[in-house]
Amino acid sequence: MDLRQMEVAVAVADEGGFTAAARRLHVVQSAISSTVRALERDLGAQLFERTTHRVALTPAGEAFLPAARAALRAADQARAAVEVARGHLRGNITVGTMQGVWAGLDRALARMREEHPGVVVRLRQSAVADIRQWLREGTVDLAVVALDRQQQRGLSTRLLAREQMVLVTAPEFPVAGEGPLTLADAAALPLVEFRPGWAIRNSVDRAFRAAAVERGAAFEVNDILAAAEIVRQGLAACIMPESIAARFPSLATRGFAQHAPSWKIMLVRPRSEPTPAVAALLHHIP
Repeated sequence: MDLRQMEVAVAVADEGGFTAAARRLHVVQSAISSTVRALERDLGAQLFERTTHRVALTPAGEAFLPAARAALRAADQARAAVEVARGHLRGNITVGTMQGVWAGLDRALARMREEHPGVVVRLRQSAVADIRQWLREGTVDLAVVALDRQQQRGLSTRLLAREQMVLVTAPEFPVAGEGPLTLADAAALPLVEFRPGWAIRNSVDRAFRAAAVERGAAFEVNDILAAAEIVRQGLAACIMPESIAARFPSLATRGFAQHAPSWKIMLVRPRSEPTPAVAALLHHIP
C-alpha cells in the first residue's frame, strides 16, 4: 500500500465514482479501477460497493478512509516542512466558505498570494452543515462561516465579526413609516427568503421566533445575486447582513428597532496542529 493508492481511494470516495475520480486526478478510468483493485487485494478487503449507478463505501472502506486522509495530510506536512527548511513555502489549502461570508478573507488571500505564491488555495462553498462535516473529515483545512454557537465539537473557533441584518428594498418600494422598522413591519411585506439551511435564513427564522412574529415568503432562492435582482425589480424585500447589502448600493436599506436578526462570522478549523501553509494563511486573517 502506498500514498498514490490512498490518494486514488480518497478521490473515488470524494467524487462518488471512478470516472469523476479519473477526471480529478487527470488519468484514465482504467488506471483508477486497477489501482483500487490492487489496494483492495493488498488490504484483503473490498473498499467500495460498485453498481451500475453509483459507488459507495463498504464498512471496510468507511474505516479505511479517515486513516488514509490522515496519512495523506501527514505526507503533505512532511513535504511542506522540507520546503520551509529550503526557504520555500508550498502546498495546498482548502478553505470552506459560504455565499456572502468573507470577513476579510479576500484580503488575507491577497496577502497570502503575494507572500507565498507557491501555495495553492482552493475555495469550497456550501452550507454550514456541509462545511462542518468537511472540517471533521479533514477535506477542508479551515473555514470562514456563520455559526449559531461558538463552541463546536472537535473544532477550534475564533470570532471574526458580529453583524446585524437590515431590510433591503428597491428605492421606491413602499415601506411603512420612516426610521427603524419592527419585524412585524417586515412580515407585512412580500419577502424573498433564502432556502432553509442557509445561515442567513437560520438567523432570520430565529429572530422572528424570538419576536413571536409570523411571516411568509413570496420568493425563495439559493443565490444572493438572485435575491438582489428580485429586490431591484421591486417584487419583494429581503433581509440580509449589512455587509452583503452594501454590495448593492442602488438598493435602499432600513434597520430594525429591536430583535434585529444577526449573525456571527467565525474562523473554524480542526484542533490539530496546522500545516505551515495553513499557519501562514491564519497569520493573515485578522
